[in-house]
This record gives sequence, C-alpha cells and structure tokens, in this order.
Amino acid sequence: MLDSTASPALIRIAAALLIGPDGRTLLVRKRGTQAFMQPGGKIDAHEQPAEALARELNEELGLTIDPIQAQFLGEFSAPAANEPGHVVQAQLFLLTIDVDVSPAAEIEEVIWIDPATDGNVILAPLTRDVILPFYRASLTA
Repeated sequence: MLDSTASPALIRIAAALLIGPDGRTLLVRKRGTQAFMQPGGKIDAHEQPAEALARELNEELGLTIDPIQAQFLGEFSAPAANEPGHVVQAQLFLLTIDVDVSPAAEIEEVIWIDPATDGNVILAPLTRDVILPFYRASLTA
C-alpha cells in the first residue's frame, strides 16, 4: 500500500558507480531504450539499498559483490530517463571491480567510458547531470 503523502512519481533505486582498474566507469543500456546509465535498479520494500544493489548487479551483469564492500556516496535525484514524469532517487555506491561483466536480464548493452567524458553516447539525466559531474569533482578534490 502506498502512502498517500508520497509522490507516486518517485522511483527509488540503488545504483553503482563501477570503476575498473583503468579508471573507466561501466554504464548499461536497457533493452528497447537509448540512454546509458549506472547499473542498479529498484529497491524492494524489504531490502536495504546495498542489498538491492548486490541483487541487481548479479541479475543484470552476473557480478557478485559483497554489499559491505559498496561505499555509500550519497543520495542523488534526477528526471527518469525512461519513465516520463518520474524522478529517480538513487542511493549511489562506489565499487571498484576487476572482472568481466556481460549484459543479462533487461540489459542489452554495457560500455566502459572515461568518466571525464560522455563516451559519445546518450546518457540518462542522472548519469549525465549528477553522477559523472559528482565523480569528476571528487577526482580533483
């Protein structure tokens, strides 16, 4: 049952800023969409954000992580890329990985990009306007 005071346009997710050994970050694109975004997904009612992230990374990329290893970076919001009129509220976690991943479930494509660029691809608003600028600022701090 939804709380009538909660905004029905809010999508709560756990997302990962996955950094590879070369400093590039992994982005995913869902089947039937154009925008690349951070891997992750919706947080189920019974889940903690880091647990939801671990589940989603396993389902979408075949990546097994220990939720304790995920470093919480903060909560970030932006217009949803694929749900018009909705806002994505992301609990963002930093993870460094050194394993191959491959798309599974609803993920059609994965790419590694230099976080200092847009990778010459269409990016979701949360990734383009919030997460990548946040990460770039943390590198120069």
